Parts: sequence; structure tokens; C-alpha cells
Amino acid sequence: MPEPALLAHDLVRVLGGRRVLDGVCLTAAPGHRIGLIGENGVGKSTLLRLLAGTDRPDSGHVVRPADLGFLHQELPHDPASTLADVVDGALREARAALTELDRLTGLLETTPQDAPEYATLLAAYGRQLENAERQEVWEADRRAAAVLAGLGLGALDHGRSLASLSGGQRGRLALAALLVRRPTALLLDEPTNHLDDEAAAFLEERLRELPGTVVAASHDRAFLDAVCTDLIDLDPVPGGPVRHGGTYSSYLAGRRAERARWERRYAEEQEELALLRRAADTSGGRAVPGRDRPDNEKMGYGHRAGRAQTQLARRARDAHRRLELAERRQVAAPPPVLSLRFAGPAATAPPDPEDGPLVAVRDLRVPGRLSLPRLDVAAGDRLLVSGGNGTGKSTLLAVLAGRQDPGGELRHRPGLRIGLLAQDTRFRRPERTARTVYAEALGAERAEAVPLSQLGLLAAADLDRPVAELSVGQRRRLALALLVARPPELLLLDEPTNHLSPRLSDELEAALGPGPGAVVMASHDRWLRARWRGRELRLGNPD
Repeated sequence: MPEPALLAHDLVRVLGGRRVLDGVCLTAAPGHRIGLIGENGVGKSTLLRLLAGTDRPDSGHVVRPADLGFLHQELPHDPASTLADVVDGALREARAALTELDRLTGLLETTPQDAPEYATLLAAYGRQLENAERQEVWEADRRAAAVLAGLGLGALDHGRSLASLSGGQRGRLALAALLVRRPTALLLDEPTNHLDDEAAAFLEERLRELPGTVVAASHDRAFLDAVCTDLIDLDPVPGGPVRHGGTYSSYLAGRRAERARWERRYAEEQEELALLRRAADTSGGRAVPGRDRPDNEKMGYGHRAGRAQTQLARRARDAHRRLELAERRQVAAPPPVLSLRFAGPAATAPPDPEDGPLVAVRDLRVPGRLSLPRLDVAAGDRLLVSGGNGTGKSTLLAVLAGRQDPGGELRHRPGLRIGLLAQDTRFRRPERTARTVYAEALGAERAEAVPLSQLGLLAAADLDRPVAELSVGQRRRLALALLVARPPELLLLDEPTNHLSPRLSDELEAALGPGPGAVVMASHDRWLRARWRGRELRLGNPD
């Protein structure tokens, strides 16, 4: 039997008085792996919840397969449950299918072929066999072991409670349970969170093998490029969300062309509206010029003047009608593109090689966290720090920023201005608005010279919201805005693409190209690392 599709029609969802989703339609057929992309807050997670049935739309409806799996932020199990309990739960359907197949096999063996119920039993057996083959139930136990190993959980004691696992381990276990189950439709919200390179590559391979439907919201550009057959961009455009066939790489080219078409259409319509407004104003205000008429023309003039006034009134009505129609049909203005632009050079003169490095490290050691014999960061340097979890990437940035005292030798160039974008972003007065925090941190003069609204890191609607109400990603953008508004000579970025949309991550990478000032960045972003053109320092596990 053909696999059922996942269908959504005209979904509307209003949250907090704001239309998060407005008339969204989706067809996800088996074999299609759809990526949901867009800025934070455009409704990716909301759409997944509606598709999963854990939230209800204000209008519209969803048709979903009965066998559907949804990656929750937390495991839907009691914290006292064990890893074995979760695995057994994921295998329950496969084991039940085998038990039912064995039962039907036994009945067929004991039922004469000429018995009335034999045909019914044979049809039931055929359906059950097809279902078992689709779920690959004979491989379920082996699949469970392979999935746990592939996601970095293979060495864990199956008797461990969920409460004893880290947040990352619980997230990977939730993902593992879904991959073991192999549901007909799979909904994933940021599935590569907590995954290292090997685990992410394993997940991508497993998803490409699934015969059913996959819908995933993700900021991971490498994941989108490796897995998705289609992408749905939920950022606002005329006519609603746009579906792009192909990978993230092909989407990039299509998005640029689509934005250009929108901007061109908007400009053409605004030009046409301006002409219609002038025509309407002219038609409405025009009067038949008066002049003295000879006596022999006066009788005919009244008739001709009345006819001319009637024609002018008709023209005015036609002009206003065309203007009203054009105004109703006009395309919305393209929203400002969030783009990262450095506000000015970090240095006014080219660096002098004789001045030596900005930072020099010798025999650096932070017990249990980092060991580094030597590192020099020169002016204008671009250095990527990579390595697995726990190898000391964040520790190194904190040391370079002067926020942690290491063993060994650390020298900064005198007067060096350093800026650090840490993973944990905190503000001293979170009750104040983003605009106020920005102005107070920079000073009124600098904030006026480099307005927060022009840096493209926060949407206009978020500038006057209290910082405490902003999302984690929005707070990181505000912290990044403070750095780029007054660029330091040494910019330290710890996982800068975390919580950024794919598009803004692309913008950030472009902004970090060649230029004044040095940049040291720690990142696990596979897309970014694959395209990095500067130096790379790969850290291993500390001794």
C-alpha cells in the first residue's frame, strides 16, 4: 500500500495577538524531506506543533498519518525511566508486529485452505507482512544498537536513569528512539543540536534512507544541504511561504533571484501608483479655463462647457477608480533585509609587522580543560578554532579575552581593544529595551552615528522590547551589534552562528572576510568550517 502523505491546508495560528502563521499550506509526500527555514519567530516550531497535533490551528486543518513521530525538546518519559525503557518503547511496535505475524502464521498453518475464514486470514497476513517489511522489523534490535552507537550513546549503561543523563544526551536519546521506530512521518525541530560531526553525518544518512516523509526545522545549513529535497522559506514574501525544490545550495541562488523580482515588482508598482496619483489629482483639480466669448458664441458655450465638465468628472472618477484598484492590489514592501555591516574599520592604519602579534600564548595550560604550547594572533588574522566538545574552545577564547587566568605566558599588545561574543549572553539591565541598552553601552553619540536599526541584526519590532523578553538568539544579536558598532582590534566569537537563521549566518560569514582587525572564532558549524579560508587551530582533548 502507498505511504500516506502529510497535508496541511490554510493554517492560521495567532499567538499573543500576532499572526504567526497566516494561510500556510503544505503537502509532504513520502520520499520528500522538507526543511523549514526562516528568521527566529516566523513560525517554524509552531508549524511543526500544528502538523504533529500538539497544538491546534485557529483555522485550517491537517491530515496526518497515524504513524507519526515528533522530536520533542524533552523526552516524554519519567526521569526515573532508564535508557533500556526508552529503547524498549521504541522497539515495541516492531516486536508487536512480529508477534502478530507469528500469530497469523500459526493460524494459517492450522486452518484448511478450503475453510471460509482462510481467505480473510491470508489477506490479514499479507497486510501484516507488508507492514513488517516496511518497518524492517527483523532488523529492529540491530538497528537500535547501531543508532545508539551512531549518536554517541552506545557506551552508556542501559540501566542509567534519564535523570542522570545530560541535556544533550537526553536530546540524542529522543532522536534515537524515533530513528529506531521509523515512523511513516517524522517531524524534527533542530535535530542536529547536541550532535558532533560524526553523529550529524550518521543522522543525515539515516534520514536519507527513510521511505516516508520528513519535515525538519533547522538552522544547520550543512544538514539542510545534505538531507532536504525541498525547502520552505517562512520569511515573509508576497503570496506567503515559498517552496524551493532542491538543496540549500540551490535555494541560495533561487532566493537571491526571488528577492530581486520582489524588489523590482514593488518599485514598478510604486512608480505606477505615483503616476496614477498625479493623474487623479490633475483630473480632480482641472477646470475649464474661462475666457471672454463673443456674443455669437455665448449660447453654444454653455452647452460645450457643461459637456467638458462632464468629461473631466468622468476622467477624474476613472483615475480614482484605477488608483484605488492599484492600491488594493499592490504588493507589500519587501521587509528590510537583516544584514551584518561593520560600522567602521578597527584600525586607522595598516599594522606594522615590527609591532609583533596582538596576542602571544606560550605553554598555556588550564588543568582538565586546555593545553596549548604556542599561539600567535596577528593583526588582520582570521583564525578558526575547532575541535570536539570539551576540547577547550570556549576556554581559549576566555583566556585570550583576559577573562580567565591560565598557567603559562599570555601577552597582549599594549592598549589592545578586545571584544568577546560569549555563548552565554547576559545584560546588566534586562528590563530596559534593546534600543536603550544599545545607547547606554555605546554612548549617545556613537549610538546615533551607528543606529541599531541600521545594523540589520534586530527587526524593527524588537528594538523597543525589553531585553528580558527577547529570545536567546535575539539577545546574542544585540550583543553582536554592540561589537560591530564599535569594532575592536581583536574580535572573539564563540559559536556565533548558534541561534542565527541560515541567511543571517551567511551574512555573518561574508562580514568576517578580509579586512582590518583580527577575528578568532570557535565554531562547530560544519557549513562555516567547510568554507573557511583563514587559518585553523584544531584542539584535541586536554591531557
